[in-house]
Amino acid sequence: MWNPDQYERFRHERHQPFHDLVGLIEPRDRMHVLDLGCGTGELTRQLHEQLHAEETLGIDNSETMLLKSSAFGGKMLHFERGNIEALVTDRPYDLVFSNAALQWVGNHTSLFSRLASFLASHGQLAIQMPSNDDHPSHMVAAEVATQFGIEARPVNVLPVDRYAQLLHTLGFQRQHVRMEVYGHLLHSSRDVVEWVKGTLLTDYERRLPPDEYARFLADYATHLLAVIGDVHPYFYTYKRILIWGSF
Repeated sequence: MWNPDQYERFRHERHQPFHDLVGLIEPRDRMHVLDLGCGTGELTRQLHEQLHAEETLGIDNSETMLLKSSAFGGKMLHFERGNIEALVTDRPYDLVFSNAALQWVGNHTSLFSRLASFLASHGQLAIQMPSNDDHPSHMVAAEVATQFGIEARPVNVLPVDRYAQLLHTLGFQRQHVRMEVYGHLLHSSRDVVEWVKGTLLTDYERRLPPDEYARFLADYATHLLAVIGDVHPYFYTYKRILIWGSF
C-alpha cells in the first residue's frame, strides 16, 4: 500500500534523520553496502555517492516504490525486490544500512543477530527507526483500529537501551545508540493526518476494504484533532532511534 507521492509530501523532514545516520558511518575504501528498505532509491544513491562505495544493493518489498528506483540506479548501484525478514546472503558487507524500515519487522533480537551475520569482519551496522508510538498520532490510530474490529499495529521497536545491550551482546566493539526528538513545524495539526497516511496508516489501509478505510481515516482525523486540537501551526514532535555499531 506504499504511495511514494504521499510518503514524499514531507520529504525534507524525513530526510534529516537519514543524513544524521550517515554522519555516524566511518567511510572506508571500496565499501560494499546493503541498504534494507531502500524505498525509491533516492537516498540509497546519496549514501552510495557520499561513501564512494564500491557497490551498493538496495532491497525493498514495495514494487510501487521500486518503480522509481530506475532513475537512481547505476553500474554499481542496484535495486532488488525482497523482504527483510526472508533475506539471506552468501557474501559479507562492509555496511548494513537501514533508514526507517526495521520498525515494520518483528523480533528485533533475532533480526539484529541475523543482520550482524551479514557483516564482514570489520563491518558496520547503521540503523534509524521511528519510535513514536506513544504520540497521539499513533495512539489514536490504535484506538480507532479496535473500533473497526482489527488489531492495532504491533510495536516492534525496543526501548532504546536494549539496542545498546544487544549490540554489546553481538560483539560490536564500538557503538553509538541514541534517541533523537525531531521537531517538525507543520502548517496545521491536520497535516499530521497527511504525515501518517504515508507511513503508519498504510498498515490499516492494507487490512481494510477501501470503503472501510475511508471511514477509518475520517474517524481517525476526528479523534486525533479532538486530542491535539485544531492548531495553526502545529509543532509535531517525532522520536527516532539512531544506531551505529562496528566490530
